[in-house]
Amino acid sequence: MQATTIHALKEWAVAVNALESGKTIMLLRKGGIHERSGRFQVAHEQILLYPTYEHQQAFMLKAEYANFVYPVTSGWHPETIRIGSWAEITDILPVSNESIVDALLPFHIWNEHFISDRLKWKPRQPLYILLLRAYKLPQEQEIPYRSEYGGCKSWIDLEQSIQIEGAKPVLSDFAYTQLVETIRGIVGDKLYAPSL
Repeated sequence: MQATTIHALKEWAVAVNALESGKTIMLLRKGGIHERSGRFQVAHEQILLYPTYEHQQAFMLKAEYANFVYPVTSGWHPETIRIGSWAEITDILPVSNESIVDALLPFHIWNEHFISDRLKWKPRQPLYILLLRAYKLPQEQEIPYRSEYGGCKSWIDLEQSIQIEGAKPVLSDFAYTQLVETIRGIVGDKLYAPSL
């Protein structure tokens, strides 16, 4: 494991909080609008979790998470960003079958509306299930917002590197492994290995 990193995955703040608190290990992605080649790709296995606010939609979340979303105007961003964790992406599972995605509903923070919306957008592309082992940083970092961090893209490189050594896993090895095995069992053996 590297001691520092600049690589970050942008995700809704409510999802970052759920990963950091062990309420989920799963993200669902089809990719930002400005992805290279127009498809979602995993650039790095070890990434900082970068919370975003602008595109959070309470109506796409389960009720217990919707209350944590505060609407912001288009283009709004905080002056500083709190980086409190990093994660290892342990599994990338492409899914196109709506019944499989529905069966995964208990394992993430989104509701049926979000799933339906994601499956319909770019329907020929699969929905990627990312399983992340989250680690809380020994000390949260506040970094200044920069314009190059904005826009609809999944991956960014921060201006400054963040120390990830000494971070503690949110879930125990046993708890994380059990969840991964359960989710893999639902998805089946159609594993997609990232070309890193």
